[in-house]
Amino acid sequence: MAVAERTQTQKLTFFTYPSCTSCRKAKAWLAENGVNYEERHLFKNPPTAEELLDIIKMTSNGLDEILSTRSQRFKNLDVDINDMSVKELLEMLSEEPQLLKRPILTDGENLIVGFNSSAMKNLLSE
Repeated sequence: MAVAERTQTQKLTFFTYPSCTSCRKAKAWLAENGVNYEERHLFKNPPTAEELLDIIKMTSNGLDEILSTRSQRFKNLDVDINDMSVKELLEMLSEEPQLLKRPILTDGENLIVGFNSSAMKNLLSE
């Protein structure tokens, strides 16, 4: 099985939140396909500012791809993210992981944000 072969050679990190429906779907898909991964609770062990920078570098739409602008937490922010430096923004996201879309799955070179079984299949069968 190509999926299992790929995961043994490349470490996958799965940032998740247990009560998130998309996270549960992604976790079930990974289990059904025999994928090994490192699970990180997004709120208990959030990505560091450095990890977030690496994640943003993997996106095609930059911050918009990982920032949960529809979340109540984002709407309650009393800051304009356009006025923030990259460093300030990354530190805020690391301290406030509720502002991130989830789940986040990465092998260090590729990124999937949200549950997308076809993207997961493509990533893992390369």
